[in-house]
Amino acid sequence: MSIAQDLIHTLSIAELSRAMELGELSPEAVTQAFLDRIEELNPEILAFVSWDAQRALEAARSAAPGLLHGIPYAVKDVIDTAGYPTEYGSPIYKGHQPHLDAACVEMARSNGAVLLGKVATGEFATQTPSAARNPLRLSHTPGGSSSGSAAAVAGGMVPFAFGTQTTGSIVRPAVYCGVAGFKPTFGFFPAAGLKLLSPSQDTIGLIARTVDDIAQAAMGLHGQATVPAAPGRFRIAVLQSRQWDYLRSGMADAIDAYVRKLEQAGHTVTYLRMPEPMEIATVMQPRLFMYEARRTLGNELRDRPEKLSPRLQARLAEGLTVSFDEYMAMRQQVRAAEAALYDLFDQVDLILYPPAAGEADEGLESAGDARFGALWSLLHAPSLSFPIADGPTGLPLGAQFIARPAHDTQLLAMTRSLPQYYPSLS
Repeated sequence: MSIAQDLIHTLSIAELSRAMELGELSPEAVTQAFLDRIEELNPEILAFVSWDAQRALEAARSAAPGLLHGIPYAVKDVIDTAGYPTEYGSPIYKGHQPHLDAACVEMARSNGAVLLGKVATGEFATQTPSAARNPLRLSHTPGGSSSGSAAAVAGGMVPFAFGTQTTGSIVRPAVYCGVAGFKPTFGFFPAAGLKLLSPSQDTIGLIARTVDDIAQAAMGLHGQATVPAAPGRFRIAVLQSRQWDYLRSGMADAIDAYVRKLEQAGHTVTYLRMPEPMEIATVMQPRLFMYEARRTLGNELRDRPEKLSPRLQARLAEGLTVSFDEYMAMRQQVRAAEAALYDLFDQVDLILYPPAAGEADEGLESAGDARFGALWSLLHAPSLSFPIADGPTGLPLGAQFIARPAHDTQLLAMTRSLPQYYPSLS
């Protein structure tokens, strides 16, 4: 059976792999199809900041055998690549060329994946937006800071992309753009070769078209077969907190409607209040971030402060208000919040939480409210987001599921069996 070149970008990772195994497609044909999408759509979406068609096609021809053989992917531009510049979303690093690939990029190469290029990031993976646009509505933000990763996947320019998350930089842009985002347990992908911002929180993860694609890519990068969808009925807690005061029109109603679907499918869903140690952690997380970021960006702040955005300069200045003693006290509070989280998981299998305040924000000056992913990054718990409904203006609203730390395969297996709602990919 032949597959039309202009439909290749609509196939799942499993379908692409199967077609290549059967000889219906070659890695070069797959790579060329996605390069064609980049040429067609990137001038408007601005997801990719660098790519090289010849380099990508050569990589496809020499792709290593592996579970991701011939599958194209992209890398957020805060992760080092030896074959492409890595500029960290900052003019300070214009043209910067690393000598080595980051560890996660080497994992992808050794398992057969084909690097297409680098995608846009907020400045040093912060809230200062990139130029990328939301493919679902170009006048709206794709989110941040993994803006290019989400926009590239949502535009059908790549099957999956590496992103990073310190606060909400994977789960939020994924649902803004109508795709799936996976922020795994801290260390699931090694951080070697990542420009660190908050070393206690920064986590490399994935954005892909669907949860199925996330599972295929996440496990394939480790040389493991994908985890199947988990049968059975789960205990799910909708965890309400003071952060819910920041939800916008339609978000809470969408979660309530989704809960009814879960209950109809036989799952047990309860509404719980967030334990106070976790509430405290959500409030202190920005200050912990500012303390660490002021130190990790110390060289840039000393040598090229005028090249930092006013937004980032202000955040780093706030870091001066955090003393060492306060920082260490916050690290102790994290331990208390972790204990409360483990107590919750003695009662439930999954936590359900908003991934964002609502639909993608109109305009490109703001990447949106990041607070809803922060706690799970701070506590090193794996989280996964995907769209569940249309919002008031027709853009996606999503759900975020959280599992016990280091239970990433269980999170992937359980969420594969849950109802999902993805915009069609033309």
